[in-house]
Amino acid sequence: MTTDLAGSPVLRPRPPVGSVADAAEALAGAQHYDVDVVRKDFPLLARTVHGGKPLVYLDNAATSQKPTAVLDAEREYYERHNANVHRGIHVLAEEATAMYEGARTKVAAFIGAATPQEVVFTKNASEAINLVAYAMGNAGASGPRAGRFRLGPGDEVVITEMEHHSNIVPWQLLCERTGATLKWFGLTDEGRLDLIDGVITDRTKIVCVVHQSNILGTVNPVADMVARAKAVGALVLLDGCQSVPHMGIDVADLGVDFLAFSGHKMCGPTGVGALWGRGDLLAAMPPFLGGGEMIETVTMERSTFAAPPHRFEAGTPMIAQAVGLGAAVDYLTDLGMDAVAAHERALTAHALDVLGTVPGLRIIGPPTPIGRGGAISFAVEDLHPHDVGQVLDELGIAVRVGHHCARPVCQRYGVPATTRASFHLYSTQREVDALGEGLLRVKAFFRL
Repeated sequence: MTTDLAGSPVLRPRPPVGSVADAAEALAGAQHYDVDVVRKDFPLLARTVHGGKPLVYLDNAATSQKPTAVLDAEREYYERHNANVHRGIHVLAEEATAMYEGARTKVAAFIGAATPQEVVFTKNASEAINLVAYAMGNAGASGPRAGRFRLGPGDEVVITEMEHHSNIVPWQLLCERTGATLKWFGLTDEGRLDLIDGVITDRTKIVCVVHQSNILGTVNPVADMVARAKAVGALVLLDGCQSVPHMGIDVADLGVDFLAFSGHKMCGPTGVGALWGRGDLLAAMPPFLGGGEMIETVTMERSTFAAPPHRFEAGTPMIAQAVGLGAAVDYLTDLGMDAVAAHERALTAHALDVLGTVPGLRIIGPPTPIGRGGAISFAVEDLHPHDVGQVLDELGIAVRVGHHCARPVCQRYGVPATTRASFHLYSTQREVDALGEGLLRVKAFFRL
């Protein structure tokens, strides 16, 4: 290990691997932006911690920071337009409704939905996935129109070993309630899906897969999964929490039936997410929650339900958060998702190269930037990730430690947990270099 003049460990230079060079060449001519200018839009990034150390925020897969435009939009709503939506004829109610539905229109355009009515606001992606799972569980009592979703013994639900718990547990519960069978694709040693034949069969009713893994960073072959599912008439639900914020998404091109994602990971507020579904499927789905707003008529004997998306938005919705999400969509659109994706691909390539200079560090997931995103999990020799994360925090570097709500992945690779660094549109190469130097300090602290 070498040190600088102050005695601090420094990274040893290492030639970039071929795939990094390939990725850099592929970015030639791509749209770019000035990340230092962009960072000025995010007030929290200027913070210092632990006695004046600059904050290095590398926990973006858990939640992203919010630009001033989003903070201003929520404040503006509360200060000038606060009222309940869809229920009043006074000026505030009409303004609030227009802002709420305007946000739906922005989200629909952002993901390529055919109409805004295909976008259901939820409180997060977990609720969006549960909405579909519970609708399938309720389909047996919902008449012939919901037959596409009816599930019972002999039917199969297919997931992958790579999923976030939010795309595992709802399907486990659904199978327990209905008697259906849960199956899954396993993982290769490199962190890719092991797409063996025989997992998807003519008994498969729905295939649920993450687009980009929150722990491995792997970008999955959605087209292949969709083709396999459609060949047997199965539905496809895509977890887009780690893809919608980081790359251009068009649901028509993807060919999936449902897409779930969260606002807080895409520079928007917490407490709001969305489920996109094909219009014909949403129209046939039974409701998830009952209450105000989601009804058409109510008598003491029975109720009929509103058309989508309001059928799935019982009660007062997250109005201010939806307005904030609309502002986040405006911000990302103005920046350009091609530019965001290019920035993060280059940053990920640099990070993989930097982490490769740290002795004893093992990357859990694809070791090259090809077919992967900017969430990089790793183990440092025999150190527990909590120890790694605590020392990095003292240096001002915020990373995530634990199983990242993906415990089956940790079991698959024989680790109790990992340390994860994850990037977003405002992350910089300086921050990646600080992470590499910080990891050398971790090793020095523990005398490794």
